Amino acid sequence: MDRPPKMRWCKKCVYPASSAVPLAFDEHGICSGCRTAGEKGRIDWDKRRRIFERIVDEHRAKAPGRYDCLIPVSGGKDSYYQIHLMKTVYKMNPLLVTYNANNYMSIGLENVQNMREVFGCDHIFFTPAVRTLIKLNRIGFKLMGDMNWHAHAGMFTYPIRVAVDMNIPLMIWGEHGFMDLGGMHSYNDLVEFTYRYRHEHCMRGYEWYDMTDDGLARLGRPELAEGLNPDDLIPWMYPGDEDIRRVGVRGIYVSNYFKWDANEHIKIVTEKYGFKLPPEPFERTYRKMSNLDDMHENGIHDYLKFVKFGYGRATDHSCKDIRSGLLTREEAIGMVRKMDHVKSKDLYRWLEYVGMEEKEFDRIADAFRDPRVWWKDEKGDWRKDNIWEER
Repeated sequence: MDRPPKMRWCKKCVYPASSAVPLAFDEHGICSGCRTAGEKGRIDWDKRRRIFERIVDEHRAKAPGRYDCLIPVSGGKDSYYQIHLMKTVYKMNPLLVTYNANNYMSIGLENVQNMREVFGCDHIFFTPAVRTLIKLNRIGFKLMGDMNWHAHAGMFTYPIRVAVDMNIPLMIWGEHGFMDLGGMHSYNDLVEFTYRYRHEHCMRGYEWYDMTDDGLARLGRPELAEGLNPDDLIPWMYPGDEDIRRVGVRGIYVSNYFKWDANEHIKIVTEKYGFKLPPEPFERTYRKMSNLDDMHENGIHDYLKFVKFGYGRATDHSCKDIRSGLLTREEAIGMVRKMDHVKSKDLYRWLEYVGMEEKEFDRIADAFRDPRVWWKDEKGDWRKDNIWEER
């Protein structure tokens, strides 16, 4: 395998050109994520807050017996902050909706239960059939190198189904992930949730029908069939345009209207509402406050990102903290060097869960290595450029 051109990294943060989210570098070598994050200091946040308040007031239920808004929640720090904003600050009556991927950490479930109690909100906690989840784990891993595809699909589909079914027009999302990480949009765009973003980015261009036996055959991958049919995949079926328009479903991002800072939010939700952090650190990131709803998001799911694109969650979190002024680039490089490559122990829970051997996992994962990043040396070992070696 030929050696690819030397990897580039942002001169301010530590993102590589192989980023899994859309990313571009300017003439100074600064990535679009850093440029977009820099907009926060130039925004009139008081004006944005007033815009948000107008939207909220327009959507307050005009009659009793109706919810004012719907908040998709995992029970994590962002969920707590969104509910704090809508319930405590703006006195809205939100319906909380959770898609359960069946991978919760015990501390994550504690936070979910505490969330129900401290905020006093109605909460739908939806768990698809575990048998179906296991099959989707296997299909997603083998088809696209993402065993958690079903979770991304579920969290960006099931709450919208509930909004349509219960006639709730306003949906409150936290931050736009690809905008926050890679600068996909400007904060001045006031971008809202779209089906296109969900389909093309969150779901890698796949839909529920691609996971059926017939769908996999159409994709030329009949060997991945798990016996799934449309009746098994109802939670992942997105509502039709007619229903969306009839209800007027609209998803807005809090981060467009309030200066989003997870490190400040965690102080609020721990002090005011009793949000708990895990007693032990993660193996693949130094942050303890993120992704407690899914033990694999900071673990083996993120390890697959390293295998594919050459970086992982320590890079993601370091970039955010560099932009917030909490880490220097040199400190971040140290975190990346220590953690991004770690093959975390939660792999063995997942292997038992889906019935797979580690050798098969490694063989399938290797097939997704990005040729912009990886090459084999004369001994047949995988190699890549590293940020601590950059010149």
